[in-house]
Amino acid sequence: METIYLDHAATSPMHPEVVEVMTKAFAQTFGNPSSIHTEGRQARKVLDDARTSLARAIGAKDTEIILTSGGTEADNMAIFGAANMLKSKGKHIITTQVEHHAVLHACEKLEKEGFEVTYLPVDESGRISIEDFKNALREDSILATIMYGNNEIGTVQPIEEIGAILKDHQAVFHTDAVQAFGLEKLNVDDLQVDLLSVSSHKLNGPKGIGFLYQRTGTPLSPTFFGGSQEKKRRAGTENVPAAVGFSKAVEIAQNQMDSKRDQYEKFRSIFIQVLDSESIQYQVNGNEEHSLPHILNISFKGMEVESFLVNLDMSAVYASSGSACTAGSIDPSHVLVAMFGNDSEALRNSIRFSFGLGLTEEIIREAAMRTAKIVQRLAN
Repeated sequence: METIYLDHAATSPMHPEVVEVMTKAFAQTFGNPSSIHTEGRQARKVLDDARTSLARAIGAKDTEIILTSGGTEADNMAIFGAANMLKSKGKHIITTQVEHHAVLHACEKLEKEGFEVTYLPVDESGRISIEDFKNALREDSILATIMYGNNEIGTVQPIEEIGAILKDHQAVFHTDAVQAFGLEKLNVDDLQVDLLSVSSHKLNGPKGIGFLYQRTGTPLSPTFFGGSQEKKRRAGTENVPAAVGFSKAVEIAQNQMDSKRDQYEKFRSIFIQVLDSESIQYQVNGNEEHSLPHILNISFKGMEVESFLVNLDMSAVYASSGSACTAGSIDPSHVLVAMFGNDSEALRNSIRFSFGLGLTEEIIREAAMRTAKIVQRLAN
């Protein structure tokens, strides 16, 4: 049976061209970019070219890109770095109830240190209200951290509107754009964000690298100490081959962005059409108008997520859930709890399918058919 990978929002396979350029970099670019000899200067040139390419993808300057180990570190650096630098001006932070745990757990830690955090609610589509944001904003607010697109349901937040509201406010504006980068046209000036986090492995690049965009003049304290790399903002010898691979993945993603969006939207339609043709009872979770195209989160009536995922795996369809499954118990998705409440059936029967490299319409149709047959067999 052919395996079908539909968990690209969790991680994506590396593009063959990324593997190729990284293999070359591993073999030929071994110098330390901080060294002044020829090998070091060559490595620095390769690293600088990669950084410039990454910056160009979001309309930033290369000096505004801080290379990190991934999205989690970028989120942590943004939140702790901004909060610690601005705490003399206030200790109020605004975020949402549906953020990635890299943001939520960072905010929870700051609460234990004396900061006050407002967690904005969302509607049943997973979107916050601009009015709620305006009402939460205070004179002593120093940071707003609101994700661009949700990793579980794909809902896109009103980032541009929030950026406009904060334009003349002291609060620093950070967005976690890990799921959106490579699929959405992101320009930091249009969004009016001060900090933006991304990760390489979500768009067919290597794991272990990402970056934090820091607008020039935005206060940020370092979280790593040692050497003077990344303009003294993030110590540690740079991973040149990973930066090269990341840059190549971004280049490919930028060139294919429009066609990929169209393709993934077609995949969504095909998947749903198959479910309809098989008379499956379901509900699509998320916002129909404001959504990332590669994420399809579906609640299936009468199903239990734990057994559903096991049966999908046995049918060689690899998907995921926002729930944390352990033996005998399920910790429900905090995103779905925020959307539907603690008693909703959606907490127990929702599956996330996410699309990416290597998929075709025929493969999606087969995956949907296998899914439908499982539901027909197991639904209560």
